[in-house]
Amino acid sequence: MVRYALWPILGLLLAGAPLLAHHSFAAEFDGKKPVTLNGVVTKVEWQNPHTYFYVNVKDESGRLINWALESAGPQTLLKRGWNKDSLKVGDKITVLGYCARGGAKVAAARAVVLPDGRKVNAAPAGDGGPEAR
Repeated sequence: MVRYALWPILGLLLAGAPLLAHHSFAAEFDGKKPVTLNGVVTKVEWQNPHTYFYVNVKDESGRLINWALESAGPQTLLKRGWNKDSLKVGDKITVLGYCARGGAKVAAARAVVLPDGRKVNAAPAGDGGPEAR
């Protein structure tokens, strides 16, 4: 009898698990450290809860640094005019975003200038971060 009473509790715990994966902008990124990155896409991960893409960017000394960019999830991006093929490996793009806390080469992408010149919003809705600039 007790064993069957635990099933609803287990169901509630599992249903809430995806919420743990989501975080606010301020938990990981610094709104006072804007960054503009010009580079070439090396990888795209079109997935929930956030889409990630990676861009090779030359630093001041000419070395290539691979930045990880976090954006909204696929559903939000689709509503904003993106599709799975908006970013492809080899595309030259510009990313307007904010650096991660701690100095890692990770940023929150707020807007992306695609190869065709369109500027699209990449920010997750309601994450508390700055609007695309």
